[in-house]
Amino acid sequence: MTIVANTFLTYSAIGIREDLDDIITNISPTDTPFMSGIGSGKADNKYFEWQTDALAAAAANAQLEGDDVGSFTAVTPTTRLGNRCQISRKVGIISGTEQAVKKAGRKDEMAYQIAKRGKELKRDMEYALCQNTTAVTGDSTTASQTRGLEGWIATNNSLGSGGSAPVIATNTAPVDGTQRAFTESLLKTVLQSVFTAGGDPTVLMVGPFNKQQVSTFTGNATRMDKSEDRKVVAAVDVYASDFGELKVIPNRFQRERTAFVLDMDYWEKAVLRPYKTEDLAKTGDADKFMLLSEYGLKSKQEAASGAVRDLTTS
Repeated sequence: MTIVANTFLTYSAIGIREDLDDIITNISPTDTPFMSGIGSGKADNKYFEWQTDALAAAAANAQLEGDDVGSFTAVTPTTRLGNRCQISRKVGIISGTEQAVKKAGRKDEMAYQIAKRGKELKRDMEYALCQNTTAVTGDSTTASQTRGLEGWIATNNSLGSGGSAPVIATNTAPVDGTQRAFTESLLKTVLQSVFTAGGDPTVLMVGPFNKQQVSTFTGNATRMDKSEDRKVVAAVDVYASDFGELKVIPNRFQRERTAFVLDMDYWEKAVLRPYKTEDLAKTGDADKFMLLSEYGLKSKQEAASGAVRDLTTS
């Protein structure tokens, strides 16, 4: 095929209107399963504290009739714990001209960017709450930091070779060990440990790769598929253990190498300054904004949860 001489083509035309959809597509995930699943309370200081206690171990207790009390059991004081708040923020600056021009996909650039930064801040907070971090006091050159989830679970752990659990009293982070595959046996060991300690976990929170590993667990059941439905069920969303059911929740923002066995009732986001949007001082032909929250993680009783650590991630 040939083109007739002097045919006017689009390649030479001037003034063709652009074809730009009035839609902006963004699939970045915004779900925050840990932060959304725990409670929210108030912090009144950058360093907030709480107390925990425990009952004496159950023991044989048979006494003589008419016996006198000659000695008394020493009183065990409560344990005082604390964590630091950290500040997370997002900022932006939009020129007056950018606000004025006509745009595709949004009418107001400022409103669009504030909404976008708000979602980013939420993701950053979820990330901070789930990480292997210690509490940092902070100073004029160092930001304060809250101790994350991995740094709180000290009692009920399954560790790879060379790994160690966190030491809460000394603000020591857990040490990573040799990675190994996530198995049902490892999960059962931690579940038994949590139950023995007094916990009643309801959530198994894992990264995407190990969510698929959990879906290979068979328990004592045989899976059945209906060929007429042309459907194969390959996922495990609820794990029924000897100590209760666990909802299996994937979390994109935690470390893949750790699986958390959680009683969500014993975790709380302590908020010193709630999420807010502030207009910053205008110093020229542009508008500035800041989104900010100051918060920390409260572990009301870490022994109510557990962790299977040092898992393979691919």
